[in-house]
Order: sequence, then C-alpha cells, then structure tokens
Amino acid sequence: MNFDPPESVKPLLARIAAFVTDHVMPAEAEMFERGFHAATPRIDELRARVKREGMWGPQIPKELGGLGLGLLEHGLVSEQLGKSPLGHYVFGCQAPDAGNLEVLHKYGTPEQKSRWLEPLAKGEIRSCFSMTEPENPGSNPTMLSCTARKDGEHYVIDGHKWFTSSADGASFAIVMAVTNPDAAPHGRASMIIVPTDAPGFERVRNIKIMGDAGEGWASHAEIRYHGVRVPVANRLGPEGSGFLIAQERLGPGRIHHCMRWIGTCERVFDTMCRHITHRKISDDKTLAMTQTAQTWVAEARAEIDSARLMVLHAAWTLDQKGFHAARDQVSLIKFYVAGVMMRVIDRAIQLHGALGVTSDTVLSYYYVHERGSRIYDGPDEVHKMVVAKRILSRYE
Repeated sequence: MNFDPPESVKPLLARIAAFVTDHVMPAEAEMFERGFHAATPRIDELRARVKREGMWGPQIPKELGGLGLGLLEHGLVSEQLGKSPLGHYVFGCQAPDAGNLEVLHKYGTPEQKSRWLEPLAKGEIRSCFSMTEPENPGSNPTMLSCTARKDGEHYVIDGHKWFTSSADGASFAIVMAVTNPDAAPHGRASMIIVPTDAPGFERVRNIKIMGDAGEGWASHAEIRYHGVRVPVANRLGPEGSGFLIAQERLGPGRIHHCMRWIGTCERVFDTMCRHITHRKISDDKTLAMTQTAQTWVAEARAEIDSARLMVLHAAWTLDQKGFHAARDQVSLIKFYVAGVMMRVIDRAIQLHGALGVTSDTVLSYYYVHERGSRIYDGPDEVHKMVVAKRILSRYE
C-alpha cells in the first residue's frame, strides 16, 4: 500500500493547507462572536475565491465542477480542511451536502440531478439529511416511525425528526421514511427528496448543543412533517432501498469525518504545544517542562499518527476492495479516532487552564461541537459490539 497521493495532487494539498491557515482560520472569530449568518458574507467571499483558484469541491466529480479526487486523496485533503471548523464548508465538501451529493449522483434521475444535484455541487443551495428520530434509537435505524404513504402519484409524509443537520436555510431534505411497513426490517424505508418550502414541512427549532443553537449550516434542527405531499418521482432509487443507500452513504462519510477529526487533532495539538512552551509557571520553568505535559504530548502524537494510518488504510481498502471488505475497518476508525480527538481536546483544555474553557481559543468550540462524534453515525458502543461480533464469529 502506498499512501502517497499522486504527484499532481501534492501541490494542491500545499495550496489548500496555506489557504486554510492564511484565510479560513482568521474568519473563525467572526462566526464564533457574531454567528454564522453575520459571518456569511465573508465566508461567501472565501468560497468564491476557492472556486477562482481551482480548489472547489475536492470530492465532487469533474463533470459537476469539482476536482474528482478519490477517497484516499480526498481523505488527505479533508485532514487539512479539518484544521478549521469552516474548512470543509469553504471548500464545498461539507456534511451533510457531501453525502447527499454522492447519493444524488448515483441514484438521482436526470430531473432530480438538474433540479437539485447541479446547484448543490455549485454551492448555490444547501441540503439536509433527515433520518434520526427523537422517539427511536439512532443506533437501530430499522425502528423508524416516519411514514410516507402513497396517494396516487404522491407520497404523503408524516413524522418527527431531529438532528437534521443544516436544515436552517437548506433548500431540500433527503428524508428516510417507511414506505413498505410489511417488508423485512431493512426493506421498509425509502429516501425521498422533500423541498423545505413544501406545505407541512416545519422546522421546529435549531437544537441547542450544550447551550449553542447555532445558525445556518452550523446547526442541527428538529423537524416535523405534517402530511407533506411530494411526487413519487422524488424518491431516490427503488422503493424500499433506503437502508442500502444509507450504508453506501455512511462508508465514505465516516472516512471524511475521521480525516476531518485528524485535522482537528492536529490543530489542537499545535495550539497545545505552542501554549505550553510559552506558558511560564515560575521564573525559570514553563509548563512544557513538566512531566505531565510531556507525557500528554507524547501520547497525543502517537495516537494521532496511529489514527491517521488506520483511516488511510480504511480508505485504501474501500477504494480498492469495496465497502464489504472495509466494514470492520470503518467501524474501528469511527470509535477510535473520535476517542483520540476527544482525549486530545480535553487534555489541551486542561493544559490551557482557565483559558481553555473560554472562547478565546478554538478549543471550547471543538469540545462542544465534537463531543457528539462519539454518538452520531452510530455510538462507540454499537460499533465496538458489531465489530467484536464479526471478529469472534471467525473463531466459532
């Protein structure tokens, strides 16, 4: 296995890294202090500049105006973008749009692609993915209550969703709803495109995450579907194929998440090391001279490096052999990298002392908004259980 990107991609990685450091990171303070809406004009300027400089949409197919990078190459890009909470958004590869784009590209009809995929790929509109329900466990997606009942050439959708990320300002949602209630558990649901201006679509609120409701793309919404009528032609793929499509969406999506988290780890690690080497605790001693700080630095470096290798290996397997061959690795990286990230963030905060819990650094933002990494897309405990069962079955 050779994890080096092609020579043609290496200059791109360097350009992206420099752009994130020089232009994206300085824009963070405005969003932290004034909110996403107030910072949108500046962020839009950065997005336009990324397009002009030929760096837009690393994972978006070339025919849709992107760079068309493979999963491994995009993973390396994603690490650089993960060094800022705004990185992926500025470069047009943010969740949930990236996953929705992949689904539309593979399963969308020509009409769906023209209306939704093309403007989404250009960054002209945003989307959201509406699957999780407050009344049912997200760890068992076969337990969905949201229904889509056929009425002639339409579906009538009724249901209650939450953590529909980025619904605030989105043009459409991809909704997971039960269309075949009498089918086998994994054949009951379908994915359906629902415009957010459709009668009966209600964005109840942006859910507060540890006190922060967020705005626009940087938010998670509670949604109610009150008899929303959409054409059957809005369905993605065959009826009852929702879980199959969801699995295809989640595999690459977890690679993207994990490489973004590696970038987050690198940003936090750099912030931590810079602080402790300059923070004096006596006239002739800095925090970096203490054994605890040195231990945490060494452990963080080892964990971040090992996490990166695990993710790149999973991406390579997914690219070369497909999701089935990579499914154990995808589960392993999901809980391992999330755990590494949260340990690095927590220790960086501890080493910053009181400063660490303020918004004067990026640390508190990461702590608040990345704690969910150990829960969404499957809790750590579920991934551990599933992969352990597969491993142990080989010994039976």
